[in-house]
Amino acid sequence: MDTSRDAAVQAVAVLEEPTRRRLYEYVVAHAEPVSRDDAATALGIPRTTAAFHLDRLTDEGLLETCYERRTGRTGPGAGRPAKLYHRSDHEIEISLPERQYAVAGQLLAAAIQDAESGTITPREAANRRAHAYGEELAQAAADGDGVDVLVGVLEGAGFEPRVEEDGIALVNCPFRRLAKEHPRLVCGMNLHLVAGVVAGLEVGYQAELAPMPGHCCVRLVQSTRG
Repeated sequence: MDTSRDAAVQAVAVLEEPTRRRLYEYVVAHAEPVSRDDAATALGIPRTTAAFHLDRLTDEGLLETCYERRTGRTGPGAGRPAKLYHRSDHEIEISLPERQYAVAGQLLAAAIQDAESGTITPREAANRRAHAYGEELAQAAADGDGVDVLVGVLEGAGFEPRVEEDGIALVNCPFRRLAKEHPRLVCGMNLHLVAGVVAGLEVGYQAELAPMPGHCCVRLVQSTRG
């Protein structure tokens, strides 16, 4: 199970509570960190209620805290620093089915830089970057049975793998919108990304282009077939 995805869903779910959502919107609308008292006064709610919801938002990674003295006084008698809240730098993104356009953007941006040398075409650079990324995913995977780990890595990358008698189908394209507009480029990236995963895990499969409606353009087949 993708625990990072579960955490993202949970973080977004906490905003379903109306007061909590209003507090979040209040905090992120301010350039400077805000206190519990500020938030409670602005929303017309008890300070304890504001504190509870602000801390819950912090626990879920939507807000972060810092401490400072609002009076400007220092030294003995200055009082305890106030706990303040501000927007977290943590990014939360959820899509159903899963899409990973940020990954595609990173790969393509890096490919453009590589291609500026003039020794490689942008498409070749994108394919190389995708293959290297697939190998990185494989290297980061936990130990275990080859096929199980392969499926887990592909699930984490958003491909929704389905093990079948003659191979592994990938029923979701994590770059679907881009693939519809630029099929040759993106399908090539997908092919090399999945091939990189296979190479990194050294399992008995190979990636090939096999476009099917409602599926990713790539399919895994047993390398001993034929």
